[in-house]
Amino acid sequence: MELKSLKSFVAVATLKNFSAAARELHTVQPAISRHILSLEEELDTALFIRNTRYVKITAAGEQLLKEATEILAQVEGAKLRTQKIARGEIGSLKIGYLPSACLTFLPQLIKEYRSHYPNVDITLFEMTVSQQITAFTANQIDLGFSRPLPDNLTSNFDSKTIYTDRLTVILPNDHALSNKNQLSLYELKDEAFILFNRDEAVSLFDGIIRLCQENNFSPNIVGQPKHMQTLLTTVASGLGVGIAPYCTSALFTQGCTFVPISGSSPTILTQLHYKKLLLSPTAKAFIECSGKVMTMNPY
Repeated sequence: MELKSLKSFVAVATLKNFSAAARELHTVQPAISRHILSLEEELDTALFIRNTRYVKITAAGEQLLKEATEILAQVEGAKLRTQKIARGEIGSLKIGYLPSACLTFLPQLIKEYRSHYPNVDITLFEMTVSQQITAFTANQIDLGFSRPLPDNLTSNFDSKTIYTDRLTVILPNDHALSNKNQLSLYELKDEAFILFNRDEAVSLFDGIIRLCQENNFSPNIVGQPKHMQTLLTTVASGLGVGIAPYCTSALFTQGCTFVPISGSSPTILTQLHYKKLLLSPTAKAFIECSGKVMTMNPY
């Protein structure tokens, strides 16, 4: 049975008139008659009793009307759902994010996205850069907010810079240099350093080492925590000084003082990463939304 024949049948059965059914479907009466005849021949039964005065549906027609109505509703529902999925209006979205870099903007961005796409299921995963790379490989996340990816991976991803941060020195509140407005890194050459673990952010770690070397010393690294909050807690405990992006100041920082580095220091990017291939409609919609919301540096 063809859908157009079922549509003609339902229209005639509902309106009890071939001419009215033709007008309803924006066609001509002979076309409606052909569709009904085709159905009756296929089913080998009469669907209507009709003469010049009236059209009456048969018992077989009543049964077909019930089932045809359900079929057409299912087809229309499938059409609408398919169109919504194609537009990214329904589906799921899994996002990995680096918490220290995303605290100030990610909630706002998620709220803005949900205001336009309320029927998308969103799952957030707190992940370091290395964890996001593993999750991308296993297709466990669609998007990731983190530092720049290693050079050997950039060919497989597109990246969009969300904001640019700068490095800062993190000192215990009672440190002798904590009251300064800015610091030369050379002033810290004899300090014990707490740096974020290199395996979790290679470019960040290597950039800090280069900066220290440019200031004529190699840092005495006594700790490499894998979480920025742990780094702050370690510094606040007086076990060393830290160098990290200023965005870490949005974390729990009791006991820590943030002092700008004098002169120029490397910029630290927070980026949105996504695979170049097989990008889902929900991910495409989120990327477009992020471009509209992220118009200024949150720091």
